[in-house]
Amino acid sequence: MSDNRLSVFKTYKLYVGGKFPRSESGRVYEVTDSKGKWLANAPRSSRKDARDAVVAARKAFGGWSGATAYNRGQVLYRVAEMLEGRREQFVREVADAEGLSKSKAAAVVDAAIDRWVWYAGWTDKIGQVVGGANPVAGPFFNLSTPEPTGVVTVLAPQESSFLGLVSVIAPVIATGNTAVVVASADAPLPALSLGEVLATSDLPGGVVNILSGSTAEIAAPLASHQDVNAIDLTGADTALAKELEIAAADNLKRVVRPQAVDGGSADWTAAPGTHRLTAFLETKTVWHPTGALGASGSSY
Repeated sequence: MSDNRLSVFKTYKLYVGGKFPRSESGRVYEVTDSKGKWLANAPRSSRKDARDAVVAARKAFGGWSGATAYNRGQVLYRVAEMLEGRREQFVREVADAEGLSKSKAAAVVDAAIDRWVWYAGWTDKIGQVVGGANPVAGPFFNLSTPEPTGVVTVLAPQESSFLGLVSVIAPVIATGNTAVVVASADAPLPALSLGEVLATSDLPGGVVNILSGSTAEIAAPLASHQDVNAIDLTGADTALAKELEIAAADNLKRVVRPQAVDGGSADWTAAPGTHRLTAFLETKTVWHPTGALGASGSSY
């Protein structure tokens, strides 16, 4: 076998509606590692790509939110299985993206896969935690149940290309929402590779849509989009976050503000808790008369 074969360079594409389009604008930009070495050309998404992603997410919302929580957990666990099978690829991409040694990158990837499994386990449990029967002074049942908010725009963390990415995507879809994800501008490759994993898992097309390019350029039309119900501003800097929050107010989007630790970046290795699961849930409360039994007026 010849040692002079040409390398097969990977072509990274967007992930929208279960398919892999190039940006409709035809634009790309260079992605480099921490030392400035060229890694790949990534698609530079346009406003049209953002709008297409919202259409795909809305189309997928009915089926995904209507699936049983148990089924969503099974699907998410299947994604974790697929991530485990491509572990070495993600270790390489995370090491390049974040300037980590192979051992440290491996620890990050393992933590990300474990976190995906953790959120998969919450799909059929979060309703028990935040829902329930409410005590009322009268012959009524009063029940509160959580429901997904809808289409959620997620600005992925800029500095944590995989663990942070998983930490903001998994809770959104675990609770029945669909997502339009804007990948880290400087380190988008792990996110674009995640799209390949999602496409070959059992996740329906459109549940997660992944865009790469300039965060500000893509986020602006998403923040003002009337068919987006919520936005996670994790990947926005202070100035951009303020602009997007103002735009999001137009149709009363739910907004999750960036969370920093001691003035620095968020600590994605910390225990995630349930706050990202509940951030994109609405509570529906239903009253129903209990009825009466017999002349004594006792009720059930």
